Amino acid sequence: MGIVRVSSSVSLDGFSAGPDVSTDAPMGVGGERLHRWLFGGGGDREVAADGTTPGGDDAAVSAELYARTGAVVIGRRTYDIGVDLWGDTPFPVPTFVVTHRAQEPRPMTSATFTFVTDGVASAVAQAVAAAGDRDVLVMGGAEVVRQALAAGVVDEITLNVVPVLLHGGSRLLDVASDRHTELERTALVATAEATHLTFRVVR
Repeated sequence: MGIVRVSSSVSLDGFSAGPDVSTDAPMGVGGERLHRWLFGGGGDREVAADGTTPGGDDAAVSAELYARTGAVVIGRRTYDIGVDLWGDTPFPVPTFVVTHRAQEPRPMTSATFTFVTDGVASAVAQAVAAAGDRDVLVMGGAEVVRQALAAGVVDEITLNVVPVLLHGGSRLLDVASDRHTELERTALVATAEATHLTFRVVR
C-alpha cells in the first residue's frame, strides 16, 4: 500500500501560484516560473565537467513522482482551469476532484475524473482505494492541499522550492489548525532550478 503525498512547487516566499489565477494565467501572474524546473526552458544546459547536465536531478525527481503516483486528488478550481489545458487527467491515473457541485464521472483518454462532494478526506479515501500499491498525490490547488493537511490525511510533503519571490498569490501552507504539525526531513535534492525537500509527517 502506498502513502498520501503532497508535492508542490513554491516560491521562496511560500506561494504555490501567483496572483490573479485565470484560464489565461493558470498559475497566476508569474506563476509559470515555479514549473521551469519541471518542464525545462531555463538555465544553462551545457554538460558539466563531471558529465552531468543541469536539470538532470530535476528530471529524476519528476520521474519518481510519476512512477509512484497511482491516483490524484485535486480541487475544483484546478480542474476547471486545467482540464482543457491538459486534454486528459493531469497524470494517467484516476483523479478525484473535491467539489461542492455534483457531477457524473468524466472519462478521459488515460483515466477518469471522479467528482467528490463530501470533502477532501473522502476524496483521499477513494483515491487510496484506486491507487493500489502506489501513492496518492494531492496536488493542484493550495486550498485542497491545506484541507488535506488540516484533516490529517497526508503522510509526506515534498516542496520544490524555486529561487524566486512572487510577492503575492496563493500561499500553500497557511493551514488553519489548532495543533502544530511535526515534520521529519527524509530527502533533499538541490539543483540550480529548485531545492526539492521531502518531509515525513510525524504522527
